[in-house]
Amino acid sequence: MATHTPDSPAPSGAAAPARRALDQEVIVIAQLPAVVDADLHGRERDTLVLTAEERRWARRRVTTTAGRTLALALPTGSVLSPGAVLHVAVDWFVVVESAAEPCLAVTPVSREEALRIAFEVGNRHFNLALDGERLLVPDDPGMDILLTRMNVRFERVRAPFLPIGKAQRHDR
Repeated sequence: MATHTPDSPAPSGAAAPARRALDQEVIVIAQLPAVVDADLHGRERDTLVLTAEERRWARRRVTTTAGRTLALALPTGSVLSPGAVLHVAVDWFVVVESAAEPCLAVTPVSREEALRIAFEVGNRHFNLALDGERLLVPDDPGMDILLTRMNVRFERVRAPFLPIGKAQRHDR
């Protein structure tokens, strides 16, 4: 595992913000560690809170809740799951958590309505999540229009969005 330390020289031509980023150790995460609960006992728990979309970005710099900088360099196609341990250090570790994000929540009145909603959402290549009895979709104008046209009651909420599929939006 490669790391940059405060003693590492800044690349030539680097902007001031890049030099400031090197003032602290940057841990490169190229793969997730194999961890059992006993490995974490007595260590400080740090978190990386990410939206559903951010959990799909496998290559970028991130900052944990405690202010630690990590560089994700995971294999292409990696998706981080809530609860995944990213790194274990001597006295601390980092776990992925789901951010609460804007969603439209529908509580279907029947199984048939739930299936109809799931079909229409999927047909537009949007993700769908289950939250107990509710279906969650991204709070997007297209989803607002769809649910309104379907005459389905919904509410705007902030909730962790854990998609059940791997749909890809056409516009991204």
